[in-house]
Amino acid sequence: MNLALLGFLMVATFMTLIMTKRMTPLVALIVIPTIFGVVAGQAAGLGDMMIDGIKNLAPTGVMLLFAILFFSVMTDTGLFDPLVGKLIRLVHGDPTRILLGTVVLCALVSLDGDGSTTYIITIAALLPLYKRYGMNRLYLCCLLMATSGIMNLTPWGGPTARAASALKLDPATLFLPLIPGMVAGLASLLALAVWFGRKERVRIGAVQARDEAEITDMAVSQYPEARRPRLIWFNGLLVVTLLTLLVWGLLPLSVLMMIAFAIAMIVNYPGVAEQKERIAAHAGNVLSVVSLIFAAGIFTGILGGTGMVEAMSKEVVGMIPPVLGPYMAPITALLSLPFTFFISNDAFYFGMLPILAEAGAHYGVSPMAIARASLMGQPVHLLSPLVPSTYLLVSLAGIDLADHQRFTLLPAIMVCAVMTLVGIIALAFPFVAG
Repeated sequence: MNLALLGFLMVATFMTLIMTKRMTPLVALIVIPTIFGVVAGQAAGLGDMMIDGIKNLAPTGVMLLFAILFFSVMTDTGLFDPLVGKLIRLVHGDPTRILLGTVVLCALVSLDGDGSTTYIITIAALLPLYKRYGMNRLYLCCLLMATSGIMNLTPWGGPTARAASALKLDPATLFLPLIPGMVAGLASLLALAVWFGRKERVRIGAVQARDEAEITDMAVSQYPEARRPRLIWFNGLLVVTLLTLLVWGLLPLSVLMMIAFAIAMIVNYPGVAEQKERIAAHAGNVLSVVSLIFAAGIFTGILGGTGMVEAMSKEVVGMIPPVLGPYMAPITALLSLPFTFFISNDAFYFGMLPILAEAGAHYGVSPMAIARASLMGQPVHLLSPLVPSTYLLVSLAGIDLADHQRFTLLPAIMVCAVMTLVGIIALAFPFVAG
């Protein structure tokens, strides 16, 4: 059977089942690729493909496990309570200010280049506000994910680094012309936040905290017995040190998270019983996220190991008529939306991007233009069930993945379109040869 057709059918079946809630993502990630792998006639090699996929995502799974535990413990200690209290005073019960602050805070925190860390920090600060005022948490996840997708285009972010490596380009040269589009994308999100805010004003109105005591109660962490106000400066320094080392890349992120978590537990909760209690309090979040990561490893392992990804890429490129050859860059931008959603970034940038760049070269389109265009789909990419941080986001916010995907898809496409159009208009990069 045609591998490309089989690959498209596998992805379509998987997405249909999870978006219609006929199957949970965890089960679908395991069962669907296994069935299609057998149909492809590669049953004998499925075990090795699965293990390879799990190995590739294992560092991410370990990182997320300890990242959730570390930042959850920091929240328990009350580290973020002053920030939440400050935010409550600033927003004055206005949903629009909260939503605008969501975009601004996420953009600043996203500068570290790690989506998981961004979600943990921003949700720790913002979720109490959304809960206190009864705001729609789909707005929170939509704005956080789209903002993170834009900020992920920094040179130290994964997509830009992958595109540069795949086509042997300088990351800084690749990145700089993207800035106007990124600024426009953020501006469009601020406008979207205002629109969401007006809808929330109509629905819930403005809710004022009555006095200082109420503000303090709103800012207190979920587990008051676990708060450690006397250690707030130590915990703050620990977080800053962790983020600094993360940017420097002194150690692998998973190792940094493990060490930071161990230090946090020893200092804040020296007793064994206290440590067990803190771990047990967050075991549900950890299990739900990490189990999905390893299940996603099975999906990507089979998708790549059977040759479906390569076949899908060649099939799509082969369908582009020669008359559209000079427009390979905007075509690449368009293709980046579905393909970075349905397959992993590694598969797209290291497997499909070189094919697109080679096709573009025949029509005089530079590899740099193709590389920049390939980055335009990142806000949609983060909606993919193959992105580990997506599960973390919806888990922490307490919403369903399918609901998040359905709600956020159109805003994410809008942001991609804005960035692409501004790139063309500003001549930030040449989409058309000549």
